Amino acid sequence: MGQTIADTNLPATIILPDYDRSLLKSRIVHLGFGAFHRAHQAVFTDSAARQSGSDWGICEISLFSDTLIKALRIQDHLFSVTELGAKSTQSRVIGAVTESLHAGLDGIQSIIEKMAEPQVAIVSLTITEKGYCIDPSTGQLDRNNQLLVADLTNPTEPQSALGFIVQALKLRRERGLQPFTVLSCDNIQGNGQVTKTAIVEFATHFDRDLGAWIADNVSFPGTMVDRIVPAVTTAALQDLERELGVADPCGVACEPFNQWVIEDDFVAGRPVWEIAGAEFVDDVAPFEEMKLRMLNGAHSFLAYLGFLAGHTYISDTMADPGFRNAAFDLMMTEQAPSLKMNNGTKLEAYANRLIERFANPALRHKTWQIAMDGSQKIPQRFGGSLRHHVHTGTDFKFLAAGIAGWIRYVSGTDENGSAIDVRDPMASELAEIYKNHGHNGSVVPAILSVKTIFEPEIGGDTRVINEVTTAYESLLRNGAKATVASLSRDNNTNYFDSRTSK
Repeated sequence: MGQTIADTNLPATIILPDYDRSLLKSRIVHLGFGAFHRAHQAVFTDSAARQSGSDWGICEISLFSDTLIKALRIQDHLFSVTELGAKSTQSRVIGAVTESLHAGLDGIQSIIEKMAEPQVAIVSLTITEKGYCIDPSTGQLDRNNQLLVADLTNPTEPQSALGFIVQALKLRRERGLQPFTVLSCDNIQGNGQVTKTAIVEFATHFDRDLGAWIADNVSFPGTMVDRIVPAVTTAALQDLERELGVADPCGVACEPFNQWVIEDDFVAGRPVWEIAGAEFVDDVAPFEEMKLRMLNGAHSFLAYLGFLAGHTYISDTMADPGFRNAAFDLMMTEQAPSLKMNNGTKLEAYANRLIERFANPALRHKTWQIAMDGSQKIPQRFGGSLRHHVHTGTDFKFLAAGIAGWIRYVSGTDENGSAIDVRDPMASELAEIYKNHGHNGSVVPAILSVKTIFEPEIGGDTRVINEVTTAYESLLRNGAKATVASLSRDNNTNYFDSRTSK
C-alpha cells in the first residue's frame, strides 16, 4: 500500500482532526466496523472530541472480515467521511478511533479482555438485525441460529457479538469491575430492549446469577439513528480518491443529514454527544417508530417496487412522479396516522424533508441494497402500521403495494424474466414457497402465513390477504411502474378498484 490519509498532505478543503489524539482512551468498544458506524457514531464521537476536548476514543472490533481492520491500521486508524449534498461536497478525516481488534488477527481472548478493561464504559453495536440472533416471531433467541448454536456449545470461544459481550461482562463481574453500557445503534425497533433480552437470555442459559446481575446492573439505552449511507462500492471509493487525492479503503460517503436520539441511561458515563447534535430523551420509542415507518418504510416501498420498475437508485424513483407521489402519500396517509407523537411534531415537514433527502442524486443509494434482508425489515417497517389499520378499519393500499412488491421481488425474477440476486436470510424458504405456488395470487397468503415475518393477526387477516393479493396481481398484470402510478391517481383508472375500501 502506498501513501495513506495519515501521511499525505490533503487538500485544504478537507477538515482534519484538530485535537490531540494521543489523549484519547479506548472508552468505547464498538462491534461492527461497517459503513454506517463510520458515517454516524464515529462522526458524533469525533465531533465531541473536537468541540469539548473529550478523551473518549473508540476501539473498533470486526468479528468477520479482517480487510478493513488491516487497512485501518496502516493509516493510523484514520478514515474519511464525505458528505454528498445535492449541490456541494464536504470531506473530513475522523480521528476518534484509537485502536482495533479482529478475532482472527488478534485472538478471541484479546477482544474479551479489551471489553473487560476498567476504562471501557460503553460497548456499542452495529451488527444488523441478524447479529442479535432473535426470532422475530417470539422475540426470544433463535436457537437455530448457527452462530448461537456454536456459542451455546462452546461459550468461552464466542463467535457472535452476544457471546463476546456476555464473556466480557462475566469477567468484569468476577474482577469486581463496574459493568458497561450496551448501546445498540442498529435500525431495530426497541433496539435497547431487544439487545437486553438477547444478552440476558444468553447469559442465563449458562449462569442464572450472571443473567440476573446483567439484568440488574447493565444499561441498554434505546436509540434512533438516521443517516443515509449507501454501500461502499469500487466506484464510490474511486470518487473518494479523487476528492482526497489519495486512496482511503476505509472511506465512506453519506448524505449531509445526521440524527441520533438516545435514551440517557449510561451506567458508566458517556461522551458529550449532545454537543455534536445528539438528542437525549427519556423514551426514544416515538422517534424510533416515526423513523422506522416513515423513512425506512418508504425506503423499502421504493426499493422493491423501484427495482421492479427498473430504477437503479432511490433518486431515480424520485424523478418518477408516480413513485414520488406514492412515497409521500404512503408516509402521510398510512404511516403517520399510526404514530403516537408528541404534540407539535410536524410530520408533514418531516415527510417533505425525507422526499428531499431521497431525491439527492449524489448519494447513488441502490434500490437493490435497501432491498436486502426484507424478511427481517418488513415486520418493523410495515407491521405496526398494518396492525393499526386492521384495528381501525382504515385504508392501507400503499402498505399492501409495498408488501406485494417485496413478495414479487423475492420470487427471484424481475419483470423481464431476469434473475434477481435476492439477499435474505430466509431466501431459501421463500424460494420453496414460490416453487410450490408459482407466480400467481396463491403465493400471497402462503408467504403472509410465515409467522416469523407476519404475526397471525396480520398475515391471517382476510382484508390484508385480499389487499396484498390484489396489489400482487396488479404487479404481474401491469408491472410496478403502472401499479405505483395508479395508487395516487385522482381519476377512475385504478388498478385497485377491486380492493375493499375503508
